[in-house]
Order: sequence, then structure tokens, then C-alpha cells
Amino acid sequence: MAAKIAGFRLGIYVFKDAEVIDFAAPYGVFSVARRFDPELDVFLIAETLRPIQTQAGFTVLPNYGFSDRPAMDAFLIPGGFGTRQELYNRNLHDYIDKLSNSCILTSVCTGSWIYGKMGLLDGIPATNRKEGDRTETSTMGKVPIDRLAEIAPACRISRARVVDAGRIVTAGGISSGMEMGFHLLRRAGYDETFINEVARTMEYHQAYNLYRDDIEFSEMDG
Repeated sequence: MAAKIAGFRLGIYVFKDAEVIDFAAPYGVFSVARRFDPELDVFLIAETLRPIQTQAGFTVLPNYGFSDRPAMDAFLIPGGFGTRQELYNRNLHDYIDKLSNSCILTSVCTGSWIYGKMGLLDGIPATNRKEGDRTETSTMGKVPIDRLAEIAPACRISRARVVDAGRIVTAGGISSGMEMGFHLLRRAGYDETFINEVARTMEYHQAYNLYRDDIEFSEMDG
């Protein structure tokens, strides 16, 4: 187990049409974990400090804008319909490029497209949502994990629920944000007793036990 990182801080990026569960699930895991260790922190980041309308009209107010450059140990990009625009958001790409090398880059669902577009998944494994909606599974669409392979042809596509490639950690479908939250607690140095207690309190312990080992580990090349 890694040494515990005191005061571990998770920053979650929010943008127009981000999928609610993608960012709310890991946020919720950290929210409950703070009951046991108040030094943990989680917050929302957006390009600017203005309300963000995510999917289905759910509006959130970020804690920080890009210009604030808050200190953090992990940065998470959720998925959602809006990731199609974020693929070309140079402000986001520049922000990620300037993050400390010690900051873990994470994603849920189609958030991994962003890292793929930036070339950060070349030579390493990553995952994405494997179950498509009606449009994505039609002849006119593409299932997100197949789209990841198209965006990042040098990426080693994995079907694991969570893929830990060192600095970059990706999670699969929408609800896998829960497992991302638990895994980030693990990366922060918390033991299984602590994580199990968080999962129990959330009444998620049976699902946590089911998914706990659905993780692919691979060190980043270079």
C-alpha cells in the first residue's frame, strides 16, 4: 500500500453537459470519507467561476476557475455529451499540461477521450464506457470504448472497470465513478479497512466487494 498522503485533494472538472453521476459519484465517495478523515478534500473546477449546466439541466457552481490553479493531488474529468466539445477545448488541454507531474490524472466514462486526444494514453491501457445507448449502438453511432480506440489508436484498450496506469487512472461506464472514488482513496494511502467502512456507510459494500478486484494495473511507459 502506498504511503498515506495527508490532506489528499481531489479536483473534479465540470463543464456544459457533463454527466451528473460521473462527477457526483466520486464526489459522494469523498464526501462520506470525510466523515472519517476531515482532512480529505474534494471540489469542483471549471474554466471560470460561473454556474455550469450539466446534463438534464443540473446546474452546479464550481469552487475554482482555471486561473485559481488550486493545489490538488488528483484531477478528474467526467464524461457526458459535453466531452465532444471538450475534445477541442485548448484551455482545458493547457490547464492539464501545466498540472504538477505528481497530480494523478483521472477520468470517468468518456472523460478518457480528452487524455486520448492529448496523446497522454499512447502506449498505456485505458478504459471507457462499454455499454452504448440507442444512438451509440445504431449503425449511425459508435460505442464510447470503440470511439476511444479511434481517438487514441496507440492506447491499449482495456475492458476493466478501473485501469491504473500510474499517473493516469481511467474508469469505465457511468456508475464506475463510485469505484474511481474508492480507488483514489486507495491511491491516497488509505487501507481496505477504511475504504470498506466508507462503502458500508454508503450501503454500497456488496457492490464494492463485487467490483473491488476489477482493476487493471500497469505502470506508465517511460
